[in-house]
Amino acid sequence: MPAIQQLGPFCQSCAMPLQKPEDFGTTADGFRQNDYCHFCYQKGAFMMPDATMQQVLDLSVSMMAKQGVMPEPEARSMMMQVMPMLKRWRS
Repeated sequence: MPAIQQLGPFCQSCAMPLQKPEDFGTTADGFRQNDYCHFCYQKGAFMMPDATMQQVLDLSVSMMAKQGVMPEPEARSMMMQVMPMLKRWRS
């Protein structure tokens, strides 16, 4: 399988590519929030505010495998490298 080459931006919580206007989350007043996707962030708040990085990673890997983006083992390996660098999870 060829390597996925994707240019940003990416959700800073789950690493979903943000390509279309509807991919982006929203602020409390309904405007586009450029750092997060609509799955992670709506109306100025995280959809799963108490989720751990591991929980979001597991959901992301599952979606990538279901959508045929890449096999689960490859997706997990990639996400384990990417997730700690995202804004929401940086320590």
